[in-house]
Amino acid sequence: MYLFNGERASTVSIADRSFQYGDGCFTTMLTRNGEIQYWPKHKARMDACLDALMIAKPDWLLIESWLAEMAYSDPKAGLKLHISRGEGGRGYSPTQVPSPNVTISAFHFPAHYEQWSRDGIALGVCSKRLGINPLLAGHKHNNRLEQVLLKADIEQQGFDDGVALDCNGHVVETTMANLFWCKGDTLFTPNLGVAGVAGVMRRVVIERLENLSLNLVQGDFELDALLTADEVFITNSILEVAPVTAIGEQTFSIGNITRKIQENPLP
Repeated sequence: MYLFNGERASTVSIADRSFQYGDGCFTTMLTRNGEIQYWPKHKARMDACLDALMIAKPDWLLIESWLAEMAYSDPKAGLKLHISRGEGGRGYSPTQVPSPNVTISAFHFPAHYEQWSRDGIALGVCSKRLGINPLLAGHKHNNRLEQVLLKADIEQQGFDDGVALDCNGHVVETTMANLFWCKGDTLFTPNLGVAGVAGVMRRVVIERLENLSLNLVQGDFELDALLTADEVFITNSILEVAPVTAIGEQTFSIGNITRKIQENPLP
């Protein structure tokens, strides 16, 4: 069951432009006892993507009330907020679309995420590459076909997740999370100016570093830079922070920096 523009529903019109063109954006949020974590950051990322797509912003106070209605009271659970441009327009043209459609759904916390957070996750390396798209880079728009194809690729290799490179051979992210790695007291993460999704938890971790006396370098890195790291971890809003124990045949210890970031309260 979903909330569709504030009403309980189990279907969405086939004319919705998200179905037709992937025309919209979404964010996925962790809830604790029914309370959304990092809501201001999720709202900010949605605002930025709506601006990039030239889609009218919703009444956020109304959206908040709908989210509260749908949230599970579990110690941990999730909410997905999906906004499409709406229905109508001729072909690709976004004109003559009366108003956006807002869909909200709730889901239970994935049980295996607790194990990944504690014991780590082994990654593969996707054989398929992400395209270069500075127009939409960083945004979580509704067209996720690249991620679908990379996820299928990495599952065929026998991994739960994998490192995604762009077509220039630069490390971008995984199929479901952002990447960080450490060498000494310096933390590295890919620049997402031409590909990838700038996740909310990525932003939270970057802000947290000021209190941990760690340097951060964002840049364009080839796979070897990642494989020679002292420790590696991934982030997303539901998983939060999880250590990486292997990438292909290269193994990693679960390091002190990863644990420190996990254990310290995040802003």
